[in-house]
Amino acid sequence: MKRHLPRLHAVTDDSILELTNFSGLARALSLGSDVALHIRSGRLGGKRLTELARQTRAVCQSHGTMVLVNDRADVARAAGADGIHLPSAGLPVSAARSLLGEDALIGRSTHSIDEACEAAYEGVDYVFLGPIWPTRSHPDREPLGTAALSAVQQVPVIAIGGVEPERVRLAIDAGAYGVAAISSLWHAPDPRAAAESMLLSFNA
Repeated sequence: MKRHLPRLHAVTDDSILELTNFSGLARALSLGSDVALHIRSGRLGGKRLTELARQTRAVCQSHGTMVLVNDRADVARAAGADGIHLPSAGLPVSAARSLLGEDALIGRSTHSIDEACEAAYEGVDYVFLGPIWPTRSHPDREPLGTAALSAVQQVPVIAIGGVEPERVRLAIDAGAYGVAAISSLWHAPDPRAAAESMLLSFNA
């Protein structure tokens, strides 16, 4: 049976994974089945990444919070993750499914409406679409704006790029299923409060 798709996605990067209190932050963000933590790295080797994914899964599992590994299907499988998030030019969905099984959640990053529609046709369970707003992580990319969120109907859309707690309701009203964030969650003064605020916006 297909897993429930979380609405709030807390995405890491190398600087976050290297924080001495990463496990504590992961625990603070483990707020139930509507949250997924993404283990994403451009530098770490497979061994260390698998260790981190396993540790994060151990922290999250009792709270019903999902752990998704970005790009590395081998790590996702070895760590017993709930699924994989593919970059725009990553593995074909069919290859990821054959490695992880039919129950795994599989998403893909997309940066245009056409890319999102192509990913939906390929069989992903959801897409990240963005940047929706200006973002420091991709300053060279022109924001798509919230209108793009209603243009993709074939698959649940997770808005990413410049997502702050006060913008979550704007994304949902524009057609997004959920949102993804990096700094506004992991680097918030109170990450748990920031996540709770975002989750409340889905029911506002």
